[in-house]
Amino acid sequence: MVDTSVILSGIKLDNPIIPASGTFGYGYEFAALYDINCLGTFSFKGTTHAPRFGNPTPRIAEAPSGLLNAVGLQNPGAEKVAAEELPKLRQVFHKPVMANISGFSVEEYAETCALLDKEEQVGWLEVNISCPNVHNGGMSFGTSPDAAAEVTRAVKAVTTKPVYMKLSPNVTDIAAIAKACEDAGADGVSLINTLLSMRINLKNRKPLLANGTGGLSGPAVFPVAVRMVYQVYEAVKIPVIGMGGVSSAEDVIEMMLAGASAVEVGAANLVNPFACRDIVRDLPEVMEKYGIKNLSEIIGGAHNG
Repeated sequence: MVDTSVILSGIKLDNPIIPASGTFGYGYEFAALYDINCLGTFSFKGTTHAPRFGNPTPRIAEAPSGLLNAVGLQNPGAEKVAAEELPKLRQVFHKPVMANISGFSVEEYAETCALLDKEEQVGWLEVNISCPNVHNGGMSFGTSPDAAAEVTRAVKAVTTKPVYMKLSPNVTDIAAIAKACEDAGADGVSLINTLLSMRINLKNRKPLLANGTGGLSGPAVFPVAVRMVYQVYEAVKIPVIGMGGVSSAEDVIEMMLAGASAVEVGAANLVNPFACRDIVRDLPEVMEKYGIKNLSEIIGGAHNG
């Protein structure tokens, strides 16, 4: 019998499958479809200190082997998430959950993290310094090692839970930014977020998205994500959560061989709401196919050749 469990900053997950923030809401929406306790955990919708309506529509555009989104961090704000969303979540999900947090200043990141750090069900804080779909915030903190380190230090100073910094692929050297986060005290890193992209309407000759640009996700970005996870694994000693175009159990194995301790699944949830459930179901069979008895033992396995 195979062992699908992994350890993420001292917390045991039954398996490494984590629905990615922004693709799984606050969990209870998917709990109406299947028992979401089959998941390792999940990262809930990106939360800011104040409520955000998000970007104007249209916010979604199709692309070959993927999609573009420019939702813009629509959420009810941290206080309402703690008071209303998490109590509903506790009714359907009985494991630690990952809180995804965004901000527009170092102070806002710290305030929001401090608030959600107090929530009993929150096991990890995933700090998004990589959102390409908002102006004057998000990705601007994730494109510089110094800025990424500054946010990391500020968050670590006010929290007790493990902090994972979510990194942007829209940089020249993602490994250098991951190392800066590690040096500043991060407990782990998550990567990659979406790739900055654009589609243009041939009829009106304008961008399809009201925001102009959006983040590309889906199978098209998977090889880029694998490469970046591989590079970051070699640069840091802290755990890496890999994501970007993952849509099958085979993809999970590949991402873990590159260096991921756990794997997030994003756009696949928007195509098939049962995607994560199916990956969890398929994982033991795929492990047996490739002679893998203990999933945690293959982390970074591609670096041993």
